Amino acid sequence: MKRIIFAGLAFSAWLALTPAMAQEVMKDGSIVVLPIPAQQCNLPSAPPPIPANPVYDDLILAQKGVKAFQTEMEKYRECVNHDILSDELSDGNRQAITNAYNYSVDMEERVAGMFNEAVRAYKANKASKAKQDKD
Repeated sequence: MKRIIFAGLAFSAWLALTPAMAQEVMKDGSIVVLPIPAQQCNLPSAPPPIPANPVYDDLILAQKGVKAFQTEMEKYRECVNHDILSDELSDGNRQAITNAYNYSVDMEERVAGMFNEAVRAYKANKASKAKQDKD
């Protein structure tokens, strides 16, 4: 299930950031398309999936992956936003930059949510095992 979600994230990123697919037209007549410098920014891949029944070591590894992912996302957003105030950009360019930025935030929130879900699963498994040991 999580592999499908991560594959979906990667495909969605490609789809959302492919200039040829963007056909929205702004009031100034410009098309929503990322400017060339923003197209060259590297949108990081989501970290590997966490096992459904994680053990402590899985969570530590996942936490490192999530932190590295968040750091790379920060760099991506800085790169994408670099020229947003340029007078050379159209309204469509600015909208595309905003869309790319917002997508990266959504992606980061989904990854963090999956990590939090794994932590909850770990705690639930640990509590269940403790209860079984008591009985």
